[in-house]
Amino acid sequence: MFQSLDDLLKILNPTIVASLKRAIELGKWPNGVVITDTQKSLCAEAVAYWEQSHSAPESRVGYIPPKATPCGDKSSDDKSDEDTALTWVES
Repeated sequence: MFQSLDDLLKILNPTIVASLKRAIELGKWPNGVVITDTQKSLCAEAVAYWEQSHSAPESRVGYIPPKATPCGDKSSDDKSDEDTALTWVES
């Protein structure tokens, strides 16, 4: 049937991926059989693999949006370092 994990991953489609996600969420297969920890891990890996090449980053499982202003990032309106004066505060 399948020669490798890659062969299996190639047949994934949105319907199969949705079914795998549902099995992970519920902890059981559609027929009611409990999903094992190994199966859950493999399903999650397959879902992540499929989403990597078929989904926008924002719609992938586990997506965390970036902060509004990352550290060290300056907008074009900010002054350059040379234009910013330092003020020392005595305590």
